[in-house]
Amino acid sequence: MPAQTSPSSTDEPVTATTPIAAMQSGTDLARTVSRAHLFHLSGDAVAGRAAQHLISVPDGAVAVDAAGVIVYSGPYDQLPQEYSEYRVLDHRGGFILPGFVDAHMHYPQTFLCNAYGGGQLLEWLERCIFPGESRYSDPEYAAVAAETFCRNRIAVGTTAAMVFGSAFPVAQDALFEASVRHGLRIVSGRGIQTVGPSSADALITDEDTAIELAADEVLRWHGGDLTDVALVPRFSLSVTRRTLTALGELYESVRGQGVYFHSHLSENDRPVTGEVAAVRAAYEVADYLDTYDGRFLPGSDKGGHSLLGPRSILAHAVHCTDRELARMAETGTSIAHCPTSQLFLGSGTMPWRRTVAHGVTIALGSDVGAGDEWSIARVASDSYKVHMSEPGADAIALDPAELLLSATLAGARALDRADTFGNLEVGRHADLLVVEPARLESLGRSLEWAVRADDEQMATAQTLFALLLGLRPEAIAGVYVRGVCVSERA
Repeated sequence: MPAQTSPSSTDEPVTATTPIAAMQSGTDLARTVSRAHLFHLSGDAVAGRAAQHLISVPDGAVAVDAAGVIVYSGPYDQLPQEYSEYRVLDHRGGFILPGFVDAHMHYPQTFLCNAYGGGQLLEWLERCIFPGESRYSDPEYAAVAAETFCRNRIAVGTTAAMVFGSAFPVAQDALFEASVRHGLRIVSGRGIQTVGPSSADALITDEDTAIELAADEVLRWHGGDLTDVALVPRFSLSVTRRTLTALGELYESVRGQGVYFHSHLSENDRPVTGEVAAVRAAYEVADYLDTYDGRFLPGSDKGGHSLLGPRSILAHAVHCTDRELARMAETGTSIAHCPTSQLFLGSGTMPWRRTVAHGVTIALGSDVGAGDEWSIARVASDSYKVHMSEPGADAIALDPAELLLSATLAGARALDRADTFGNLEVGRHADLLVVEPARLESLGRSLEWAVRADDEQMATAQTLFALLLGLRPEAIAGVYVRGVCVSERA
């Protein structure tokens, strides 16, 4: 059981390797004050200037009311008297972070991490992914995958996610049901394919069926307490102009309900046979993005409604033109940046400086299973490494605050839910992680004994950097959504 104190208790020194009392069964956050080092970003933080908006409170407190909403966040010694009767959960020596948001992951690839296809994106899809995803027509298989998917999310602290779904409605139902049972936030939609190679035959439907199934999913699962629905064509090569026309019409009819759009963009640009070249050739358009912007007729002429907007998230965007980036910024479309996956498939690196300069929201995505890491903290680590390795003047050492932003608040912003979760500000739901470094000796000792700069701001950045890059599931003591401890359901 967590040590309980009152705000007037005598402080005792606690180090990063001092064991903290384990989370008790049934430890939800209703009418509690959690005491630890707080790290999060203020609501006005944007990429490129995140360090200016980093909030670090070494002896901080988060008070949560009976509804699971944060009513105080700040220094423990300034806790308002009105919360003095709240039960105090003492996690000193530990940290409280906002829950991680994964802006792009694949439920039907739950068991396909590290799948070897001997090639880049298109070969990998045909040899590994299409056959593997076809197994989700089996309800028993889909149910096991859905349970595993949710447990894996909880283990790494992913409280909200945009999830590329299965082609099979029975599998999608299993996913939504498991997510609700585990108390996780999810946006998902069945993966839509109306054309493709023979290896994808089981995943392909005609256009009318594709639209009918997508519309039915919206009716049954969108707008729940924890569930929302997206329209999700796999990518432009998996659909036709007729499909895009029908999707645009459907989206136009449900956009006002807050339905999302999600797909892939400009992931692989191998000459002639790569994804970007193939899309341009197939649709005879100037830019890949045109196909999602209703301009999928030859010469990028308008053929239907745009699918872009504030609830649209496009994964990868590695090889975008300036025109595409400007259009995404103009429409409020976000990018799910997946550096781990891009390393795995040799896709290249999303240009950080150029993308940020255009003002596009950049959230992190694991891209499980091309991404072989479920943990958004590990994806943040890869993000730091790949951008440090960009050529010439494009290279950048991302500030730790940028990594935390893209792992939390930017993801909430991409989901158009930054007013609900993504940081620890008052009024947000208590979607948060309790990290106990003592549970993982390598992390605990690193935080306790590492050299820190004399400059306070740099020392804070160094601590956050070590925490994020050293974080592993073993160190996560509690995962909460709306103040409910979902890690106990795993």
